[in-house]
Amino acid sequence: MHRRQFLTRAGLAAGVVATTPGCGRGAPAVQAPAPPPAFQFEEITIGQVQVRMRAGMLTARGLVDAYLSRIDALDRRGPALRALLEVNPDARAIAGQLDDERKAGRVRGPLHGVPVLIKGNIDTHDRMATTAGSLALRGVIAPRDAFIAERLRAAGAVVLGKTNLSEWANFRSAHSSSGWSGIGGQGRNPYALDRTPCGSSSGSAQATAANLCVISIGTETDGSIVCPSSAHALVGIKPTVGLISRSGIIPVAHSQDTAGPIARTVTDAAILLGAIAGVDPRDEATAASAGRAADYSRSLDANGLRGARIGVARVRVTGYNEGTDRLYADAIGALKGAGAVIVDPADIPHAGEYDDAELDVLLYEFKADLNRYLESAGAQVKSLGDLIAFNDAHQSEEMPYFGQELFLRAEKEGPLTEKAYLEARRRCLRLSRTEGIDAVMNAQTIDAMIAPTGGPPWTIDLVNGDHFTGGSSTFAAVAGYPSITVPMGFVSGLPVGLSFIGRAWSEATLIKYAYAFEQATKHRQPPQFRNA
Repeated sequence: MHRRQFLTRAGLAAGVVATTPGCGRGAPAVQAPAPPPAFQFEEITIGQVQVRMRAGMLTARGLVDAYLSRIDALDRRGPALRALLEVNPDARAIAGQLDDERKAGRVRGPLHGVPVLIKGNIDTHDRMATTAGSLALRGVIAPRDAFIAERLRAAGAVVLGKTNLSEWANFRSAHSSSGWSGIGGQGRNPYALDRTPCGSSSGSAQATAANLCVISIGTETDGSIVCPSSAHALVGIKPTVGLISRSGIIPVAHSQDTAGPIARTVTDAAILLGAIAGVDPRDEATAASAGRAADYSRSLDANGLRGARIGVARVRVTGYNEGTDRLYADAIGALKGAGAVIVDPADIPHAGEYDDAELDVLLYEFKADLNRYLESAGAQVKSLGDLIAFNDAHQSEEMPYFGQELFLRAEKEGPLTEKAYLEARRRCLRLSRTEGIDAVMNAQTIDAMIAPTGGPPWTIDLVNGDHFTGGSSTFAAVAGYPSITVPMGFVSGLPVGLSFIGRAWSEATLIKYAYAFEQATKHRQPPQFRNA
């Protein structure tokens, strides 16, 4: 179940009055776009970048220039994707320095000179702001890099810019439109420009799918990496909570928050995951990952599904879209053809039974975690209460389409020592882990679960908000377990993904299965920027 659905079930949609829509900030354009210009680096991979750079056929500076030109042509002009909040004004200089290092015989690793975009809620101590898409943080420069930004720079990646997102990681309103932020406006899906990019890592997925970068970083609380990846025929990895540091990332809730890779191939996603994983003293959850981070590229085995016992989830993750169900049936056939042992059905117990408890946990933690972040962010707003007041004072810019009822509800919550919070958290862990994913995998000796990631992207609707039909992100999100989405095919030209879900710290296993499925099916296709 996707975040939007349990918010609606919790009653937040009832009684919410949508503000009058108009043609203001972020409204999707209706005119047919001109065909995008040809791009010589379309679908290029990390490996191909390194081959060309080693051969002297390509420089980091040349690749950055090409992407900046592509961004200029597609992001605000042409199809007007609105995938980026800003580009890094120092990207060319950084690329030039990395070229000099290569000439001197120093290559830091597979990401050396590779342009990467990061989500706009990730701190960078440079000339780019960290805003979560909100005008309340416009121009705010973080006091230091997020841990994952440090890791990317150390690996030689070029941080090309920051991507648009569903404002505040889609935790402001139950009637929000995924991909909309006060700063960035409404993002558009390059496969069909009237369709949602899904959220909240919408811009990272748009940019990767549209070849505005080689790879990107998203963040997820429940669905915010896997949903946009699914909606853009991409690979998205939602890691075990604690594998990737959250320090320096604007939070939603520490129980479920994690960053993760978004890429066009499993190989690139695996390389990126290995580069950003690691223990960080600033995030105590990463202590549990000591000795677990790995070179995930070693898991890339085209025969990796042979003998694997794959559990097929059906209850509450199928039946909401006929086209998605057909692709799921085909995917199961492909898994079987690749040598997997199919355990069908293998439904995850208690699906839907902890939705209310999840929301309670998120509301409590959002207030506590965001207040802690804002205290040291260097912004004029110092608390959730300040943000609410800012939005009220800037309604025409910040709330032209939907409100802030989640903010208001979270502000009423007490400290994390309250009995209601502690009981909700215990319920989530018990039903999602012990009596959920772990229970079915133990009972049927399953190596990994599968489910459709979600349905085809819905039409953008700034009046009523998102129209989720179904999804499977909540199982792994609430448990804090890993999931990987891989392209499963297209419904009427719209991408749909297949999720592999596993136990804690099973990223290497899931990557092996996802890679084998990808190689057996090769469903990834670049977008055509059609208008409908």
